[in-house]
Amino acid sequence: MNKNIIKEIQSGLIEGKAQRVKEKVTLALSHGIKPEVILEEGLISPMNAIGVKFRSGEIFIPTVLMSSRAMHAGLYVLKPVFHQDYKIYKGTIVIGTVAGDLHDIGKNMVSMILQSEGYYIIDLGIDVPASDFVDAVGKYKPNILGLSALLTTTMNEQGEVLKKLQEAGLREKVKVMVGGGPVTKKYSIEIGADAYGGDLFDAVKIADKLIAQNCKLNEVSTA
Repeated sequence: MNKNIIKEIQSGLIEGKAQRVKEKVTLALSHGIKPEVILEEGLISPMNAIGVKFRSGEIFIPTVLMSSRAMHAGLYVLKPVFHQDYKIYKGTIVIGTVAGDLHDIGKNMVSMILQSEGYYIIDLGIDVPASDFVDAVGKYKPNILGLSALLTTTMNEQGEVLKKLQEAGLREKVKVMVGGGPVTKKYSIEIGADAYGGDLFDAVKIADKLIAQNCKLNEVSTA
């Protein structure tokens, strides 16, 4: 019975059925299935499979977005009931879309996936001034700062944030990850970022490396 419930959660997530995932996660908890099992087998496992299909071109952003929303529905149910001795927390990430840019779908998807993998996400939203990113780093003391830019006209704002962090004496206090449609690894190195995410499924691997290694990811191969 328990295996069937997990399979129903998996299929709901793959099909992007948020309400079904929410209901089945609730059912799983009522049957005594541990939250960590639901998370790892019911949500993370199928999301990883979706990532493989996305990379291979079998599925596209709209499908991934629906599955991400379904995953978020499951996380909503799980959050209050995680056992205190289950150490899911990996670190804190402040994330936002830079000033002048109103795009948020990619940022939201990255946030959901990182959250499902154990990161505490502080989302500053869209059109975020460099000064607000700096203030957030000073206030929340995150492990990682994520900067999203979906326009060629706004990607320079990522470099502006890094400059402001340096001026505020906070640059060495946080790892900075950049991403977005026009952003490249070369550009990330030019502006002094610690990491570049080519797509949303890179985010978890990069975040894990940034947390685990006390060095700049751009000094390590990310191919």
